Amino acid sequence: MKKDYSRIPPQVKKLVKKSTEGNTIDKNLYTEFKVNRGLRDENGVGVLTGLTEISEVCAKDENGNPIDGQLFYRGYNVRDLARGLIDEKRFGFEEATYLLLFGELPKEKELKMFQELLSGFRTLPNSFVRDIIMKAPSSDIMNSMARSVLTLYSYDHNADDTSLDNVMRQCLQLIATFPQLALYSYQAYDYYLKENNAFFIHHPLPELSTAENILYMLRKDGKYSDLEARILDVALLIHAEHGGGNNSSFTTHVVTSSGTDTYSAIAAALGSLKGPKHGGANIRVCHMFADIKDNVKHWDDDDEVRAYLKKILNKDAFDHSGLIYGIGHAIYSKSDPRAGIFKTFVERLANEKGRSDEYNLYSSIERLAPEVIATQRSMFKGVSANVDFYSGFVYQMLGIPEELFTSLFAISRISGWSAHRMEELINGNKIIRPAYKAVLPRREYIPMNKR
Repeated sequence: MKKDYSRIPPQVKKLVKKSTEGNTIDKNLYTEFKVNRGLRDENGVGVLTGLTEISEVCAKDENGNPIDGQLFYRGYNVRDLARGLIDEKRFGFEEATYLLLFGELPKEKELKMFQELLSGFRTLPNSFVRDIIMKAPSSDIMNSMARSVLTLYSYDHNADDTSLDNVMRQCLQLIATFPQLALYSYQAYDYYLKENNAFFIHHPLPELSTAENILYMLRKDGKYSDLEARILDVALLIHAEHGGGNNSSFTTHVVTSSGTDTYSAIAAALGSLKGPKHGGANIRVCHMFADIKDNVKHWDDDDEVRAYLKKILNKDAFDHSGLIYGIGHAIYSKSDPRAGIFKTFVERLANEKGRSDEYNLYSSIERLAPEVIATQRSMFKGVSANVDFYSGFVYQMLGIPEELFTSLFAISRISGWSAHRMEELINGNKIIRPAYKAVLPRREYIPMNKR
């Protein structure tokens, strides 16, 4: 009989209950010892743990008053970067990656050289897809990607070399191959685990941008519209980095500070991003909207929409968590700049796809949810739609499977992780080791026959 490795024996459940009883810490102790849980103070402001020149998130002015959120890459406002790319009708993810890694906007020749360099790195080792990706498909593409990244260590003759030249080479190779790791993992999952009949592999084309290649490799016929490719490129641009304090970038700093190899550091970052509190939030937004569509009959009726949002907030509807997903952010209060950039494209794409009614529902909830939350909850700061609010809807309209939502985030954020790894190697000289206050009293050892 085949052994079920996922079964939880009753003995384990008893031990976990014992562990839970023995490890629950009195919440009042956090206040008594002035411990900032999650490295954030009582107002949600992050505790300074380092310095960075890579990116900056701003939500308040110099007097501490809330402002429309701003995001800067190497000092450049992301809104301006996006506007420039739109006006000049260029794909921008590669340019943003160059900026994050090297600190300056590339000149035309520099960008062309960089694009050619990435194109040359878009090659996985011989038989890697067959031996690593296809032979052990996973229902979670992020796990497949992490496994693939760790396995690539075995194909690198200088895997443990942490010299800057070698690490940059490794990072560029990972940036270039992340789309293949994600999409090929999905194709294997779709064929072997979902048992769909079609199995195909498209190799990336050197003349295409990252966004274009993603759509080309994802679709059997390889076809996509210009608007589809450009809105995906914007999605990659605005997800590429978000300040050194976000969970996965901080993970990259922490793991890099130990002196470990690039593959281990990036795999750790992938593990962080996989969490639903970080990279998987847009999936919860999509599930919530599916529930709203099923339970709200008149999408254009503000009172009916508002009433159902109150039910969600009061834990009487959807997943009973009391959360309106996609609304609110740890730092932003008045607005998330990424959501604002995204929204300029969402309506156009919704019109192209014949989904304007859904877009109008999203707009209504973006407007009504902060009002509902303000009447039901005590808040230290305002709330607004965050980037996850619209991203899942965009990916749905692009025909991207839900299993790839978080992986798309990773395909983009690998640029920021790589920049943070380089920054830590250049500036860090100590292992990052935060302190934890021990609050358990000392105890005397008890011999076995007296326990």
